[in-house]
Amino acid sequence: MIREINTTLTAETPQVLERALPEFAVAAVPAPVDPADHDHQPDLRRRLMLTDGAALLLSWFVVAAYEVVFPLHAVGKTALLSVIAVAVGYWSIYINELYLARVSMVRAVELSRLFRVGATMAISLIVVLRVLHLDTRIREVLWGSLLTVALLTIGRSAFRAWVSTARRDGRFVRHVMVVGANRDAADLVELISEHPETGLRLIGVAGDPMDAISNGLRSLRKCYTEDVGAFLRGHDNAGVILVTTALETDELSSILRDLQSRRIHVQLSNGVRGINYRRLRVAPIVHEPLYYVEQSGLQGRQALAKRAIDIVLSLGGIIALSPLFLLIAALIKLTDRGPVFFGQVRVGKDSRQFRVLKFRSMVVDAEARLKELQAANERSGPLFKMERDPRITRVGHILRETSLDELPQLINVLRGEMSLVGPRPALPAEVAQFDERLLERTKVRPGITGLWQVEARDNPSFNAYRRLDLFYVDNWTASLDFVIMLATVEQVAAKGVHMLVKRRKADVDAVGELSSPASANVAA
Repeated sequence: MIREINTTLTAETPQVLERALPEFAVAAVPAPVDPADHDHQPDLRRRLMLTDGAALLLSWFVVAAYEVVFPLHAVGKTALLSVIAVAVGYWSIYINELYLARVSMVRAVELSRLFRVGATMAISLIVVLRVLHLDTRIREVLWGSLLTVALLTIGRSAFRAWVSTARRDGRFVRHVMVVGANRDAADLVELISEHPETGLRLIGVAGDPMDAISNGLRSLRKCYTEDVGAFLRGHDNAGVILVTTALETDELSSILRDLQSRRIHVQLSNGVRGINYRRLRVAPIVHEPLYYVEQSGLQGRQALAKRAIDIVLSLGGIIALSPLFLLIAALIKLTDRGPVFFGQVRVGKDSRQFRVLKFRSMVVDAEARLKELQAANERSGPLFKMERDPRITRVGHILRETSLDELPQLINVLRGEMSLVGPRPALPAEVAQFDERLLERTKVRPGITGLWQVEARDNPSFNAYRRLDLFYVDNWTASLDFVIMLATVEQVAAKGVHMLVKRRKADVDAVGELSSPASANVAA
């Protein structure tokens, strides 16, 4: 059929296509959308504001409680300071655009803006308090502002973890339509489907029918590019991603103006992959939007600085966590009297092999039993993962849920075999299946945590693993490492809370079953 269509490419091509392939007919009236799936930005914003308010109140309550600013008997002044601090805090957050989703849901941007909030808040408070003739010292206001930044960061980290979980479950989503049907559009569709935690849900693709067929988008194609505005008329709060490589310049400009006149959210995908947005610098020519791409790479003084940070933090971590090491070792020994540590050969920097250390979380013969479980693998590509792996011990389950089994890798970091942050250390059998591009991940030391671990550890797609590891290698910066470490703390805390909630729910369900009439009959 496609060959017949190709021989009929005339001015009447659209009509021919619609007769030959009825499913490609333009959908003048879009399919109804479940209102429960609509974007819930106002609701999320209110919840985030409440989270920020709690952080602001708590920070200045702590300041007052420890008599940093006012004696406790000066209740009126303390209350007034708290009210002023919260008002100035909300104003600082607002002017730094931290209630916009495109800002607050990007860790690196949000973190830099929060430090800006602290500075804005400190300066503003000093001015306001001087105008009101409230007796304060600059040092005290600075401590309050620093505490505010710390608590805002913690609160927003918890909020982000909760939102990501909710979005994986289909809540607080935003519907988007991809305009374009070329290879770049197909890659973008795959990216959206692989990362439900972003909150984007695809409602279709607009583009040429033949492009949609050749790029695997046939079932998603809804209309032609020029009809996307009409198609979205019945989709409240829907957005559009324009794939610039799929559209002619005049066509792109025309569609963009039409969508913005309809008050539709528009994003542009420029076809560039694997480049950190922080490396892009606006460099317009005669007012046209061009970008300069900064060089990046882990070398020279940057590599020495990263190694110095690894040594200091890993040594400090081993010393500080030594009591926890001893407790975990004792629990493992009491479980089955097997070895405390598990060593496994992994591939490190420059393809050198080393033995990675972990607290043993599986039965002693776990490696021998791997082959019999390969058929139950839940990952794509060379990675292996099972949600309910029968080889994991009871203590091991807790260690894995809280990532405590990874702590001995601090020793690997101190030895220079690993880094605190880097690509996941891969098995030799996995590396044997990597292509030449993916082997570039061996240019840097593997890490205890990394971009893939915090962004897509539970994602079964090998493409996500590949994309995020290579992104880290190509775009390393010290600030990226800091953001990843912060995200790791956020993720571990969220997993710990999730584990406690899941266990509590299981206990409640078990009690409910025991108290049910059916249980009573069985007992009788």
